[in-house]
Amino acid sequence: MKVFAQTLNLKDDPEVIRQYRYHHAHPYPEVVEALRAVGIINLEIFLLGRRLFMYLTTVDAFDPAVDFPRYLARHPRCQAWEDLMTTFQEPVPEAQPGQKWAPMECVFDLQAGGLPA
Repeated sequence: MKVFAQTLNLKDDPEVIRQYRYHHAHPYPEVVEALRAVGIINLEIFLLGRRLFMYLTTVDAFDPAVDFPRYLARHPRCQAWEDLMTTFQEPVPEAQPGQKWAPMECVFDLQAGGLPA
């Protein structure tokens, strides 16, 4: 099993944040199915102010560079979902050019005795 932690910001607008929350309370079923089909076991998104933190648990063979494009290609609603979500989002200042969700570094892992896995 692999884990990934990523972050981005929502636009600084209460209505944008409300809409983002609404859509995640009512996700497209095709999106949920496609995420599972490409090897995502669990996906959680946390919100603080406008900062999002996404925590993914995946199968060992999961490769974001390969499997996120596979997810987008599984059903037209997957790309439609991503296009819609992009209207609410903006990269964090620490993101690299062209990067939407910025990967976060693990600096502590309780199960590993403090050392990142």
